Amino acid sequence: MQQVRPMQILSEAECWARLEATEFGRMAYHLADEVHIAPVNYAVTDRRLVFRTAEGSKLLGVVMNEDVAFEIDRIDDGDERAWSVIARGKARILEGEEARAADNLRLRPWVSSEKHNVVAIDVDEVSGREFHLARPWQHMLPD
Repeated sequence: MQQVRPMQILSEAECWARLEATEFGRMAYHLADEVHIAPVNYAVTDRRLVFRTAEGSKLLGVVMNEDVAFEIDRIDDGDERAWSVIARGKARILEGEEARAADNLRLRPWVSSEKHNVVAIDVDEVSGREFHLARPWQHMLPD
């Protein structure tokens, strides 16, 4: 019988593959003396994460402090696995040709509000883990 490892560290290539295959995540950013987290849909290009945003706290947070973290995750109920990827880097507002290039990305806002600002996170570091979920309480759930 093969031993199942409860946790496995993902390689950098595996982390990028999961970032490229996903379009929704959460960005943590500083705003004044608080840390905020917000959902964003995004695209990957040239080892950067790119998203659109309207005027508001995310944009202000990026302007005030470029250091951000970004996280994606998934739970696969069928085979009882879960994984998480975290990217850390510097966020900046794109302008001119860089901003226009975002029109060619697989980047479409999920909400119909106008989002004219394009932000890129230049990723310095990615890390990820995959977990085998034991879920010992599963036998207690009704059928």
